[in-house]
Amino acid sequence: MGKRRKPSPPSRARLAVLTTAVAGGAVLASGTAHAEPAPTLASVKEQVDRLNEEAEQAIERFNGFQEKQQKLQGEANRIQEKVARGQEAMNELRTQLGVVGAEQYRNNGIDPGIQLMLDSDPASYLGRAAVQDQVAGSWTDLLKRAQDEQRKLDQERTEAAATLADLDAVGASLNAQKNQIQSKLAQSEALLNKLSAEERAKINAQEAADKAKAAAQQAAAAERAKAADKEAADKAKAAAAAAKETAGKGGTPAPQTAAPQTPAANTPAPAANTPAPVTNTPAPPAAGGRAAAIVQFAYAQLGKPYGWSKTGPSSFDCSGLTGAAYRAANVSLPRTSQEQWKIGTRIGRGDLQPGDLVFFYPDLHHVGVYIGDGKMIHAPRTGKNIEVLPIGVMPYMGAVRP
Repeated sequence: MGKRRKPSPPSRARLAVLTTAVAGGAVLASGTAHAEPAPTLASVKEQVDRLNEEAEQAIERFNGFQEKQQKLQGEANRIQEKVARGQEAMNELRTQLGVVGAEQYRNNGIDPGIQLMLDSDPASYLGRAAVQDQVAGSWTDLLKRAQDEQRKLDQERTEAAATLADLDAVGASLNAQKNQIQSKLAQSEALLNKLSAEERAKINAQEAADKAKAAAQQAAAAERAKAADKEAADKAKAAAAAAKETAGKGGTPAPQTAAPQTPAANTPAPAANTPAPVTNTPAPPAAGGRAAAIVQFAYAQLGKPYGWSKTGPSSFDCSGLTGAAYRAANVSLPRTSQEQWKIGTRIGRGDLQPGDLVFFYPDLHHVGVYIGDGKMIHAPRTGKNIEVLPIGVMPYMGAVRP
């Protein structure tokens, strides 16, 4: 038998390949073990919707701070103008006091009795003495006026300082809200950028399907309510005919009771923080008039982009659009949705008329213009355009007719 040959040691190149393969396998195994599951389209949409809602809440707060800042700036300007006028008045008084003081000093250097004795013309002296008395009276009056003006000036300066301090605080809050808005919108955009065009299309299709479903549900509920009203009216008509026939035969008609009101099917129950039911609803607005101007303006904005904190004419946020629509009808609304909720008459959902303001979410951070048939025109959110939307798509809180 020949001698066994010892296996030759692996070359350096082979060792490098083996080492790389083993290390790569270890990394792959480790990566597989700790890999996070890819987010689903539903979870991405949920996060994007949440971030956009939080951004809109911050936008309405921003709008409120901005409106307050504008009012404070106007107040500060008015007070500072008063301070400037007061300072001018004080400067003029000081000049007058200087003149009167110098005259008094010149004339009162010698005792009046001695001056009379030494004067070669006593009548002339007495005339000058009368003038000196007038000067003394003027001095007293000027001093009093100067003291009053100084107190007033000090008060106005204190008021101006307080207003400017409030203005600085509101400006800081404004910047904080702006940073929060930009952060929320950036996070939302980053999530969407991770999606492919196909995935984005699926999300848009889902949103469209949700809108169509809400519209169909509202139409069905309206048909059921219409049918219930017709049934109640038919029963009342039949009862009236029966009573008339009985009376014609000489009988005593049975007492009639009002037909019970049948609620519309699938009418949503009031959500938490939903305002109490409305009573004494005012009559619908006349055709043509204010309501028509509001709705026509809202229709004319369809397709324009949402712009946060914008009030037109090229872009709007939700309360900016409603405020502009009412301005078209010569009605002034507050800047934010929460403040717009506080004016006018509350309207029940069944009594909505075109031109009414409709509000959403428990904190009322979204508002639109009702246009009839269960729909509104609203400015949705960043990245979207002004659109028509069924009011059932979002958590409905109530309506106001300013």
